[in-house]
Amino acid sequence: MNTHSYLTREAKAFVKRRNGPDEVIRVVPDLLYKKAVQCYRLYTAFEEKPDDLGCILFDGQGFWIYDGNLLSVAEQEQLADFIINYVERL
Repeated sequence: MNTHSYLTREAKAFVKRRNGPDEVIRVVPDLLYKKAVQCYRLYTAFEEKPDDLGCILFDGQGFWIYDGNLLSVAEQEQLADFIINYVERL
């Protein structure tokens, strides 16, 4: 059984990059995506026309996969961890 409390609304995640400057990524839950239990669209955070960085999909057991080609494995892991462990700040 999955006990994670996933991100439920748009948030910004700080991603440490090995090659290049660190970046803030906009993480947007996609409630209409039907091919996974959870889907999160990823975008650059501060551009007027943000770059689409792909998405992270979660299955019912909490396993995830990145659907895209712009993020390294380390960056994907940081974003998946952010989504899984997100705690809303009051």
